[in-house]
Amino acid sequence: MQIDSILQQGEGISVEYKRCSRQLPESFFETVCAFLNRDGGTILLGVTDDKIIEGVPTDNIEAICKSIANLSNNPQKLLPTFLLSPEVVDYKGVKLIRIYVPASSAVHRCVLRYYDRSVDGDYELRTDEQKSTLRPKK
Repeated sequence: MQIDSILQQGEGISVEYKRCSRQLPESFFETVCAFLNRDGGTILLGVTDDKIIEGVPTDNIEAICKSIANLSNNPQKLLPTFLLSPEVVDYKGVKLIRIYVPASSAVHRCVLRYYDRSVDGDYELRTDEQKSTLRPKK
């Protein structure tokens, strides 16, 4: 999917924007987990929720891409693991990182929590014992 098309579509059930400067956003793997557990989607790093293109600092891109690959293969972060392949994209003078996350046939969890995707948010799935069903995680 081309960047212009992703930006025109806006955030939704299969598209998520995340600001990214020095490290992966804290909620990155919650979104990965939610996409794996739903219908898949695309995460675009370097874009704010308001579609402001900030880019990812070029001196951090390699480390961020390595973190994505390493953590997606770490069962303490994502279980079952699912190796992701980030793609660096030049867009209007800045670098963005695009990550396509397919739907998975397995049920995944992120740090012992299950997430699902609805509208434009990631929701932690809770059991009856936890006395809550869904709560948004951004």
